[in-house]
Amino acid sequence: MDITNTMIKTLRDKTGAGMMDCKRALEATGGDMEAAIEHLRKKGAAVAAKRADRAAKEGVIVTRVTGDGKVGVMVEVNTETDFVGRSQDFVGFAGTVAATLETGTPSTPEQLLASPTASGKTVGELLNDLLAKVGEKVEIRRFQVLRSDGGMVSAYTHLGAKIGVLVELGGASGEAAGRAGRDLAMQVAAMNPMVISREEVDKGVIERELDIYRTQAKNEGKPAQVVDRIANGKLEKFFQEVCLLEQIYIKDPGKTIREFLQETVPGATVRRFYRFHLGEELRS
Repeated sequence: MDITNTMIKTLRDKTGAGMMDCKRALEATGGDMEAAIEHLRKKGAAVAAKRADRAAKEGVIVTRVTGDGKVGVMVEVNTETDFVGRSQDFVGFAGTVAATLETGTPSTPEQLLASPTASGKTVGELLNDLLAKVGEKVEIRRFQVLRSDGGMVSAYTHLGAKIGVLVELGGASGEAAGRAGRDLAMQVAAMNPMVISREEVDKGVIERELDIYRTQAKNEGKPAQVVDRIANGKLEKFFQEVCLLEQIYIKDPGKTIREFLQETVPGATVRRFYRFHLGEELRS
């Protein structure tokens, strides 16, 4: 049958694919609209395979927290260009993935792709639809689901959705705890601590730092009897940089995070935090 411009436009409106792609899909399926849509979806999968070796370091990080503060999710979705990464279709897909994580229970990438969404399609099917539409590699790089028992979760996204943070406060609830949790998430986003407290710093890391500081002091010609004192003083500064509770609070340089927490939510503790920075190298 003849493929009309009206048919091509209808398929384009349904899928968002390019005009020539729509024309070829209709020609390949004899003008069957539903089959053409499926053809484009399969083409999306082919695009993914073809571009598997392409770098996908643009995109967004999306965070969500349930109304009761008991569940927080964070997901990083990548693509090749910032143009696609800022598009409504891409951002909408990333939001759908986060919403699916919030309401579902996937624990692996495979389970996530197989998870149904509010649209009735699975995440994997929506991904193929997006691939067919944008013509770039798109991947769900990583995700984190944080469930709190006896506490609450807060989230924060920063720098145009390039950094995302989840924080869990234990022994806390209510609006004050929610505000404090968000402030802590902002702190983590800005200052990138390694751990919550100095007790969590690996002993090997401490010994490495002390060795560096001792060597520095010796190279500077400091007397042998003060080398250890200088090294321990620098170690204290190291703890203040990498330990969340010992960091200077970015909203009030007159207090530490530990002091801020004790003042705003007495008795609360920081149980966990997670920080994603778009495109960062992942630890093994």
